[in-house]
Amino acid sequence: MKILIATGNEHKFKEITDILPRKTKAGEDIEYVSLDGVGGLKLPEETGRTLEENAKIKAVYAAKETGLPAVSDDTGLEVEFLNGRPGVRTARYAGEHADADDNNRKLLGELEGLFLGKRAARFRTVACLATPQGQVMDFEGALDGFIGFGYRGENGFGYDPLFIVAGTRKTLAEMTEKEKNAVSHRGKAFKQLAQRLETWPK
Repeated sequence: MKILIATGNEHKFKEITDILPRKTKAGEDIEYVSLDGVGGLKLPEETGRTLEENAKIKAVYAAKETGLPAVSDDTGLEVEFLNGRPGVRTARYAGEHADADDNNRKLLGELEGLFLGKRAARFRTVACLATPQGQVMDFEGALDGFIGFGYRGENGFGYDPLFIVAGTRKTLAEMTEKEKNAVSHRGKAFKQLAQRLETWPK
């Protein structure tokens, strides 16, 4: 069985496929391919108003275009002081062509002068599995924490160097892949998806 992970980000592809099973409980092998493995398919724009809508837009399109079951996700960083922003605009917070550094600098600027207790935040991920036959399933995970005062750690991507995980002193970027997958929003969402794939195609 072949499943498309609808991302061209190698780091993200590895993080996701490290969580997902290689076999179903019936013993069928599962192979995962990225967008590069299907000719570099270009995904549609994320025009949804919610994480759920954006994940569905991408997964449904990828499944229809390739004829493969497709998995996509959307993640939002919701900062309490900013009334839930950047939220659905997380990846484009500093503008349509912003990179992670641009987004991180903007966020730090907006929280400047606030002590840690006022920098509460939550990461939320919605993963969507869509089939070429039109079946759609959502899986959600969340992680609470705080926005730090600067960059810490070399692992991860996006806002990971700023996000201090609640109950720890580490940012996501200071954690190993194993530590991160055990607690992260994306890890929680994809562990639920993993359980579903193990019983596929029931």
